[in-house]
Formats: sequence, structure tokens, C-alpha cells
Amino acid sequence: MRDQITSPDGTPASQFAFGCMQFGGTADEQACAAMFDACLAAGITHFDTAYVYTDGRSEEILGRLIAPHRDGLVIATKAGYTGGAGAANLRTQFDISRKRLNMDHVDILYLHRFDPYTDLNETLDCFAALKSEGKISHVGLSNFAAWQVVKAANLAEKRDLSIDVLQPMYSLVKRQAEVEILPMCADLGILPATYSPLGGGLLTGKYKAPQAEGRLATDERYAARYGVDWMHSAAAQLSEIASELATHPATLAATWAARHTSHPSPILSARNQEQLAPSLAATTFYMGDALYDRLWALTPAPPPATDRLEET
Repeated sequence: MRDQITSPDGTPASQFAFGCMQFGGTADEQACAAMFDACLAAGITHFDTAYVYTDGRSEEILGRLIAPHRDGLVIATKAGYTGGAGAANLRTQFDISRKRLNMDHVDILYLHRFDPYTDLNETLDCFAALKSEGKISHVGLSNFAAWQVVKAANLAEKRDLSIDVLQPMYSLVKRQAEVEILPMCADLGILPATYSPLGGGLLTGKYKAPQAEGRLATDERYAARYGVDWMHSAAAQLSEIASELATHPATLAATWAARHTSHPSPILSARNQEQLAPSLAATTFYMGDALYDRLWALTPAPPPATDRLEET
């Protein structure tokens, strides 16, 4: 049974979260404020950042924006993407993050990625201590394989601790999480706060234009990640369905990502308020089973995991 994640005053975390990765980078402070206000107006209460985002500017800007609303918001940050998951590094980075955010207490602290060189016992001892000190409420993991999450959950339980949130990638064109990650989250009561619900921007339809700007056009990693013909074909078909329904493909993509039976909390993001608006429309868009299944069929579902080897 999943425990509900709430803000300090008991406000539940919203179904959708907002990711502040662009704050202080492609989004200047004015654009950040406009997006933040739009999120509040749409009922978003869950905001996500990280120690490494835009060299700390993301946390600093978010800290200023949330100050008048702090008690009613769920704030998450991440540590350990650089420097490893040892206790000293996690504490150093988290202390800096709290200063940037101007917060003594953060609702969710994630280990930003799995560290094969640090004993998970040390990492979880650190998280347990931070919780006992009142500095965090929930423990999260990001970019972990299913077996790594289960290992961490078992070790956490010995410390009267739980893994409450997981950040995996999930979208209509990146569905590998359906095999083990999302079923595992449902079974263990972990909230999947899924990122990249728009497939790096591919599912917005903007890359149909020859001179389109965005990460797929400027970032080699994103271009390689989404540079597959069937993905672009699916994005084109999604745009056609959106036109048929008089909505935006980003609205459909974000709503679809939230509709999985594990009840994910997709993390929305953008560079400006205009770009964000179609994603925020997903907060009120109703998607019935027929439409969900129609979009499901646009892309190949990953092959199911096998629980035993075939006999030979």
C-alpha cells in the first residue's frame, strides 16, 4: 500500500509534477516565475530539482519562487550524481542544496543514480540519519534498475526506512519501464515519478518542421535516444490524432504517461510558459480506455520479462 506523499501542511502531491531542470539554463528567471505561477494555477504542488541542475541555479531560483508557498508544496531534490553515493558526499551536496533552496527540510531526497562503487548500506545509513534529523521526509531513487531498487528497499527496511519514490524514464516511445519498473513500483508501494513523458520533445510534434529547435536538434544524446524511424512515425500519428481531437499532442502524451495502472506522476517541464501550456492541459484532460488503447497501439510494447529460463 502506497503512503501518500504530502507537503508540510498535509497538501497531497499533485498527480503531475514539474521538473525545474531548465531553471537558470534555457529558462531565465522571468520565464521560471511565469511557469511556476502557471503550475500553481493548474494545481501542481510537486516540484523537482537537483544539486547538479544548471550549476545550482535551478535550486536557487526554485527556492525564491516557493518561499511564499512552502508549506503547501512538495519539494524534491537529488544528490550523488557526481562524487558518488558515500555519506560524506551526499551530506555535502545536500547541505549546499538546502542553502540554495533556503530550506532546512526537503520533502523528498533522491539518490540521483546508482553507485556501484559505494556500499548501499552506507548510503542508506546516511538517508536514515537525515530522516531522523528531520531534514527529509521521503527517500527517492533515480535511474535505478529494478533489482537495484529491490536491493535498496530490502536494506532500507532493516533501518525502519522505505523507498517511497522512483524516477524512471517513461513515455509512449520509451516503454521499457512497463516490463519490471512500473509493476515493481505497484507491488512495493513506490510512487513512479516518471520523467521525459514527451520523449525529449519528440511527442510535441514540433520536429516535423525542418528548422525545429530543441534538444533533439542540439543534443547528440537526445538525437541518438530518439533517432529511430518508428518513434518519429508514432509522433506523426500522435499529431494526427491530436488534430482530430482538437487538442495538442503534448497533452495526449502527458495524459497517456499518467494513465498506466501503476499510477505514475509524470514530471512535466518546459523552457517557457507557452511551451508548458499543452502539458499542463493534461491535468484536466480526460482520456478514456478507447483513446488510451489507441495511443498504446502506436508504439511497440516491450517484450515481457521471463521469470525462468526455458528448459533445454
